[in-house]
Amino acid sequence: MTQTTGSPAIQDSPSWTRLILDSIADGVFTVDKQGRITSFNRAAERITGFPKDEAIGQYCHEIFRANTCFEACPLKHTAETAETIINLEVNILNRDNKEIPISISTAVVTDESGNVVGAVETFRDLSLIKELHKEIYRQYSFQDILGRSKPMLKLFQILPDIAQSDATVLIEGESGTGKELFATALHNLSSRQDKPLIKVNCAALPETLLESELFGYKKGAFTDAKKDKPGRFRQAHGGTIFLDEIGDMSKGTQVKLLRVLEQKEYEPLGSTKTEKVDVRIIAATNRDLMEMMHRREFREDLFFRINVIRLSIPPLRERREDIPLLLDHFIERINLKQSKQIKKASPTALKTLLNYEFPGNVRELENVIEHATILTKGIEIQPRHLPSYLTRRDKEPRGPADLRDKEDLAVLDNIERDLIIRVLEHHSGSTAAAAKELGIHRSTLWRKMKRYGLLPQ
Repeated sequence: MTQTTGSPAIQDSPSWTRLILDSIADGVFTVDKQGRITSFNRAAERITGFPKDEAIGQYCHEIFRANTCFEACPLKHTAETAETIINLEVNILNRDNKEIPISISTAVVTDESGNVVGAVETFRDLSLIKELHKEIYRQYSFQDILGRSKPMLKLFQILPDIAQSDATVLIEGESGTGKELFATALHNLSSRQDKPLIKVNCAALPETLLESELFGYKKGAFTDAKKDKPGRFRQAHGGTIFLDEIGDMSKGTQVKLLRVLEQKEYEPLGSTKTEKVDVRIIAATNRDLMEMMHRREFREDLFFRINVIRLSIPPLRERREDIPLLLDHFIERINLKQSKQIKKASPTALKTLLNYEFPGNVRELENVIEHATILTKGIEIQPRHLPSYLTRRDKEPRGPADLRDKEDLAVLDNIERDLIIRVLEHHSGSTAAAAKELGIHRSTLWRKMKRYGLLPQ
């Protein structure tokens, strides 16, 4: 009975409150209306490295030195608006000037009359979580490529050996699967890593320009050739040249490329002098070169010269277990770019992403996530934030799967074509300005214009 009678008094005492605050794992501190610290619990001391006696009376920004202190102080915002903040991730500097990632939540402090007298902040050390996060990326990454599916892990195992060889590599995969990332990884891990990596998109240049771009030209070779210009092969001497979309290369250029592969030499346009070149060739295509070879659209001898080592990059629909990993990666990257604090996608939104076929593969997924983060106001992506074409199939009863997919692709093609037309008109036909607004490379825009019949005749 004595305990029961005395407990309310004990619970109302300041010492009882301090005991509770010092017993929890999260840091807790309060500030007055001027932003001076008025209380500081034991976990706050441990995380920041500042003892309570040193912290109390200081302005909170003098103790925490967070990346938000002077631009958008969460405590100041809460004290002025009474709006609570939940799980905002920021970085602070501890007493030893070491950066510590923390998650903070804020609320106002009022007196008995309901008047705001300050604010309280709770914060949690995220260092261990961040380290685990980095370990996951280290375990499931190869250079800038992410994946934990069996096909990707198998590729990660063989890439170092392929990189160390000097053999020609053919990378096959649909658009958006990351063929360029694989080519970059192969170069960076090779003995040529200190030499240039030159990238050429064979589909982005008209046939008449591609040859001179690759092999260069001499002064007077044609009307506008005012001076000698070295080609991409000369620029890549000693290093690597990446020939993307090699299936779009003309037969004439294929012959010259075959000569480089067989004899390590070529002649610039307008020259009679042969030039030697030491370069490793990595080619990539989203087309079936073997089928093109049977249709006599691609030279048989060239195909077998570039097909020394073939890497097949699986489409995203065949490695759906990589989607959550890529999702987290894109959210983190876009958060930094847009100053957002998005944590994840909701289970329903994630299910929608996992059920989608992604004809545009990883590139499309990145665009989808960027679209969603722009519309997301909170910390979690919801289905309503995703592009409507992803969620539509869950709401509308439609026909057989193969017909549905064809209809979806046709709709997307029409939307993309109309968008490109509008953006080009807005920029008076400037492909450079249009590509920048669309967020794609100029060569990609040129390829899409070619596909949709938008190139000038």
